[in-house]
Amino acid sequence: MRTFRHVHTPAGLVLVLVLALAGCGREQESGSVVLPDVEGSWAVESLTTEGRTLHAPDSARLTIGATEATGSYGCNGLKAALVHDGSAAVTVTPGPRTAMACPDMEFETAFAKLFKGRLTIDRGPDRLTLKTSDGSTIAMSPKPPVPDAPFTSTEWIVESLISGETVSSVPAEAAGKARFLVTADLAVSGNLGCNRFSARATGDGAEVTFGPLTSTRMACAGPVGEVEQALTTLFAASPLRWEIQGRGLTLKAPDGTGLTAKAATAVE
Repeated sequence: MRTFRHVHTPAGLVLVLVLALAGCGREQESGSVVLPDVEGSWAVESLTTEGRTLHAPDSARLTIGATEATGSYGCNGLKAALVHDGSAAVTVTPGPRTAMACPDMEFETAFAKLFKGRLTIDRGPDRLTLKTSDGSTIAMSPKPPVPDAPFTSTEWIVESLISGETVSSVPAEAAGKARFLVTADLAVSGNLGCNRFSARATGDGAEVTFGPLTSTRMACAGPVGEVEQALTTLFAASPLRWEIQGRGLTLKAPDGTGLTAKAATAVE
């Protein structure tokens, strides 16, 4: 019959073994990396394409959802339909985008070119990289969602005018001048680009109807006058439907005309 002998293990050796095993467990635990979910809000950091690296403006971002992506190429807004292949890839179908003339059009054009079709996904602990079939990349880092500005009690600076599928930036002569504020009790005031105006409004959910405008009567010609006429016509339409993403506002009439605006900062 086979017998086993009791082997005496010194207490010191037991302690060493226990500590070694504990240390090994800690190493495995610290070595495990939790990768971020693909869905979320991301700051675009850079693009690599055609042997070049293009650094992103601070406002370039993507919010990736289950079926849709929204965000900004840096200046112009974007929407796209998404079909996820788990966390390994995503197929992007670009949707409507604004078409303003922006300071860094090279980056915006490259971003729009890369963010479409099937993109493979490389996840790191603090980074998400989308790769095209030719090896170009969109590098991003986590970015908390920008809280939506309230429609009322926010001064909105008009950035572009919408006519159907066409979005045109306001001319330089009117940039920063055309703006409006809707107070909590729906009193409206602002500037049409040349003349100051005021009105009363009524609201129902995400719809608002402006009453007749009262304005100063300066003669406004050229591009400023054209912006003024467009805004006067828009505010007379009803109802207008508004949508806010972060600090951006889209206000549209039933006929497809409208505007985009940004929330003014304290220094604007």
